[in-house]
Parts: sequence; structure tokens; C-alpha cells
Amino acid sequence: MRRFVFNGDIDSLPTKDFDVVIIGTGVAGLYSALNLDSSLNCAIINKCGGEDSNSIHAQGGVAAVTLLEDSPEKHIEDTLVAGAGLCDIKAVDVLVREGPGDIRNLIKLGVPFDIEESGELSITREGAHSCRRILHCHGDATGLNITKTLQARTAERKNLHLFENYTLTDILTDSKNQISGAIFKDNNGICLKINTTNIILATGGIGRIFRNSTNAICATGDGIAAAIRAGAVVDRMEFVQFHPTALIHPGTNGRYFLISEAMRGEGAVLRNRNGEAFMKNVHPLADLAPRDIVSRAIIMEMIKHNLPNVYLDITYKSRDFLRKRFPTIYGECMKRDIDIAANWIPVLPVQHYFMGGIKSDNHGRTNIKGLYVCGESASTGIHGANRLASNSLLECLVFGRRSAKDIIIRPIEKPEYYVSNLNQDALDISTARFNIRDAMTKRCGIIRNRIDMTSALEEINSYYKTLELAELDSIDEVETLNMSTVAIAILKAAITRKKSVGAHFRSDEIKDE
Repeated sequence: MRRFVFNGDIDSLPTKDFDVVIIGTGVAGLYSALNLDSSLNCAIINKCGGEDSNSIHAQGGVAAVTLLEDSPEKHIEDTLVAGAGLCDIKAVDVLVREGPGDIRNLIKLGVPFDIEESGELSITREGAHSCRRILHCHGDATGLNITKTLQARTAERKNLHLFENYTLTDILTDSKNQISGAIFKDNNGICLKINTTNIILATGGIGRIFRNSTNAICATGDGIAAAIRAGAVVDRMEFVQFHPTALIHPGTNGRYFLISEAMRGEGAVLRNRNGEAFMKNVHPLADLAPRDIVSRAIIMEMIKHNLPNVYLDITYKSRDFLRKRFPTIYGECMKRDIDIAANWIPVLPVQHYFMGGIKSDNHGRTNIKGLYVCGESASTGIHGANRLASNSLLECLVFGRRSAKDIIIRPIEKPEYYVSNLNQDALDISTARFNIRDAMTKRCGIIRNRIDMTSALEEINSYYKTLELAELDSIDEVETLNMSTVAIAILKAAITRKKSVGAHFRSDEIKDE
């Protein structure tokens, strides 16, 4: 496997020194920065500026036990059930029991959670939750408001220094397998080396390796791919979550607009073209069943009726309620001439969240000393085979804080580095990117089988082998290498897991005799 993207004299690069480098400015990255000791000099680096991240697009809310009718034990049980028996119970316990404290801290930091007329927090319910425990901001703009608040607080800290529009290319390690720095490339192709002994990867998801995704345009798995090249262990790569309800047509940037699960939590019903509420015949929780079950049920309805979508019906709610509770969804649908107070919303499942990633412990530590990971890039074991709705933002908070608190500064040692003999093999990058996404969508999506996944692996591996030997000058080329790296890891894990569980569904599963 290719070890480095950069291929030249590392000592000639412009260099900066920091105690800590945090890569990613979503909720996980920003919250970890705010929890660092103020004596630590920290660089916070993003790829596409502060206006685009998976955190910003998170609508539904953040799950935490705040009501007397609820309990940590209930939240733990709901998480374990949704995870189909594959959750790390210790990690779930940490998440659930420490999460409410981080919610209180967000309130102190100024996050504008919605409040009832009584002055109490407004709490709602989402799919597979047994109690109301979802906090939200401005109805359906939770991620946006948390992110913007954290951005404002980090800008006030003198020890935190923001670098925008830099793509991570390489994680540098020394002879002891310890972090010694990282290399970044800006949009003009200029490289920057940062010396550090601590890196927190908070680079988000991998959605853009699929054709249809709710993910931000920058979500091409860069952090996970760089960590793989550096020798980090990845885990649970086969578990890719598809959200059941996205608007049928993508926006101008190719991102599919999410219709939050919170809408079904408020009573919205999925219907087929005949108006039948089909989920009541699929699962005891009907429209509030776990996401993998709902997604597969929708796909089966689409196949049955030979249609590109099903419908979400919330027309029984008043227009005033919908405007107040779901202002973002209401406004976006109206832009597309869909009046959700009068019309059913055309929806289909699309890739949404990644349960796998870089394996970490309950302090965000990886197998490489000084390399931490939190948020969607991490595989903590919390989500098991299927994430419980709104646990993701809570995971960003709890394990972002834990990563920051664990950091210890040590002397920097010179990285082990070598230059490869590369050439510029001909490869149409735009075609390769399209074909990677197409192969993952069609052959490693909601319903999988060995033959399809094996052919996808062979195709994507052919792109990787060319990129492995090529000088990668542009961000597009680096991203395509990263996309192929992550896609190959997902396919290998999905082929290896022969039994269906959670979000990983094998149509060719061999049942035990």
C-alpha cells in the first residue's frame, strides 16, 4: 500500500509547530478544541471552510437523558437494540452517562436549544427511542446552531489557530510509531508541514464515495484514508447507514436534502403510491422502526411498484406547527414546490452515516501514540451495526472532550519518511470518481451480495493501483485516492461478514442449518 501522498523533500516544506493539531471543524473537532488546556498551542484545520460539514447539515437533534420519565438504562438499552447486539457496552455506558454533562456545557457556551413556553427544554422523540430525549435548535437546525456557537467560542480562544481550506495528505510518524506531524495541501497545490506530537482526527464521514448521500461535499474519507496509510487500525467498515428519507432530487452540489427522522417522531407516515401506510406491516414500531429496517422496506416498495420513491405524509399537522417545528425542511420543500402541509413528500433512502472508521478506545486513542479520533471518523463501538438516531452528535461531544483531556505533550522526533519512484499514469479522475460512487451505490448499498461486491472491489482496486503509482498534484487526485482506499476497506469488510446484521444486509446470506 502507498504510504505517502507527498513525494519530495520533506525538509524543504514550509513548517509550523503546534502542541496539538485538530483536523476538522465540525462539532467533534471544535468541541475537542474547547476542551484542551488553554496552555496548549493548537492548530484547527478544515478542508472546505467553516460553512460545510456533516455537523452543519445535522437536522434532527442530539440525544441525552434530561427528563424524569427517562433514564440512562433506557437510553443504553435503546442504543444496544438499535446496534443489533454489536455495540461496545462500556463505550455506550460512557456516552449515555457523561452526555448530559456535555449538554449542560453546550448551554453554558450559548447553544440555543429550543425552549417550551414553560421555560423547560423542548424534548422530542425519534425512531427506536423508547422515550422523549432529543434536544433540538430552531426546530430542525440543530447541527448548524451547535456548530456556529462552537465556532464563535473557539474564535475567542487565543491558543486556538484556524487554518482553512487545507486538505490532509499525510500523517507523519517516527520510528517508535508515534505522531510527529502531518502534511497538508491547500487549494493551490502548496504543501504545509506541521510538527506536532498530538493529532485529533475529526474529519467526518465517507458519504461522497456513494452516488447518493446527505453528506457534505468534502466528505471523501480523507482522515480515515490517511490514517490507514499511516498504519492505523480500522474497524466495522462494513456498517454504512442509509437514511430512509431524503428528498428525491439532489441539490446543485449533489448533496441530497435530508427529511429528518424527527418528522416521523412527530407522527409522519410513510406511504406507497396507493396511499398505504406500509411500515405497520413490517415492524412493531412501524414508521419509528430502526433505520436499516425502514430503508429496506422502502426499497422493497420501490421495487414492487417500479417507482423511484415513496412518500412521507405529515399533512395532518397544521401549517403553523410545521413552519415552527421544521422551518428548514418546510422552507426547502417550498423552494421545490412541495407544500408539506398539503402534499406528501417524495423520498428515498440515501447514504447518510458511517458506523465504522478508525478503531479507538474510550479516550479516543488509536494504535498510533498521539493519534486520536472522534466523531464520525471513529469506530468507538457505540453504534454497533446500526446507529440509534441522534447519538452521533452526542458521540462527538463526549469523545471529543475525552480525547482533548487525554493529550500529553512529548518531545517531537524526526519522522520516518521516504520518496517513492512514481509516474503519472493516465487516469481520467472525473470518470474514476463517478465510477467509484456508482459501484458503491449499486453493488455495496442497502442490499448486498458477494458477486456484486467482488466485482466492485476488482473495479475500484484497478483505480487504486493506478493512483498508487501516480504523482498526485491536485486535491481531486488526492481525494480520488482516498475514496478508493476507503471503498476498498468497506468492500473487503462487507465481503468478509457473511451474515446479515443491522445496516449490513446480505441477500445471499447462508442460513445456519
